[in-house]
Amino acid sequence: MKSTANAKLILLHPSIHKQALSAPTAATGVATLSPRRWLFSFLTFFTLAFTLTLINSTFSSSAATRHSTGSPGSGSTALPNPVSSALLHYAAADKNSTKPHMSTAELSSIAAALSPCAPACNFLIFGLTHESLLWRALNHRGATVFLHENEFQVSKFEQSNPGTEAYDVQYTTKVSEMKELLFQAKSQADNECKPVQNLLFSECKLGINDLPNHIYQVPWDVILVDGPRGYNAASPGRMSAIFTAGVLARSKCGKWNLKTHVFVHEMGREVERIYSEEFLCRENLVESVDSLGHFVVEKVMEGNGARFCKNSS
Repeated sequence: MKSTANAKLILLHPSIHKQALSAPTAATGVATLSPRRWLFSFLTFFTLAFTLTLINSTFSSSAATRHSTGSPGSGSTALPNPVSSALLHYAAADKNSTKPHMSTAELSSIAAALSPCAPACNFLIFGLTHESLLWRALNHRGATVFLHENEFQVSKFEQSNPGTEAYDVQYTTKVSEMKELLFQAKSQADNECKPVQNLLFSECKLGINDLPNHIYQVPWDVILVDGPRGYNAASPGRMSAIFTAGVLARSKCGKWNLKTHVFVHEMGREVERIYSEEFLCRENLVESVDSLGHFVVEKVMEGNGARFCKNSS
């Protein structure tokens, strides 16, 4: 057994070493740092600088993204012109489809209206037609929403084209009711059928108020009325679609683009012509191409006694 009588105990106090390492020199009076502390300080400074740079770059990138997607005319990722031209050409030239076709001039007119905000326009379309896939392609990064009268066709279209946003609309009007509905809407132009309102809560018979809520909150850049069908007196006419398009344009949300391009197809028919003149207005007609009417409707501030048209027919 080892004896501990002559054992010596040595204590190392940490404060002695700290004072020795950081004590000022007699010559300079400045504290000196060990190499380990120099390394720690350098790494701390480098980490802090890198973190600040990364945060600044992230915020700058986010701001640029918001600007490019939120302001009109940012088309850096739009389809190349040859691709757009080819799509327009083949959509007009396809003779195998049994659906009615738009002419090349009509297609080009709508494509030109999409161009300033492409490829991220807000594009609302009444009707599923031969050109539906064309509209989705031209506005491939934007919000393209289809509204159609037939629930089965909407479901089939969505299944065939994953990612498509389409909704069925239960129209309660008929072509034979055209004059009666027009008279009723004009008599209620100061209340239920006024040009600036939230259609979600509208009691106007011409207003479509059963769409998903977000449809009424989107600032639509372009609206195309190419449905529902209106080929006979018993079929749903486009009276409600044209009235709703006029109200959506005048009640537009947002501050960036206060104008909405509204297109009405088959303007040679009585319903389309009369209702466009009444709710989209002759003074807003900027172009007529074949059977396509092109209107530019401006946002109107609520509560100023606004009417649909300056000169109502």
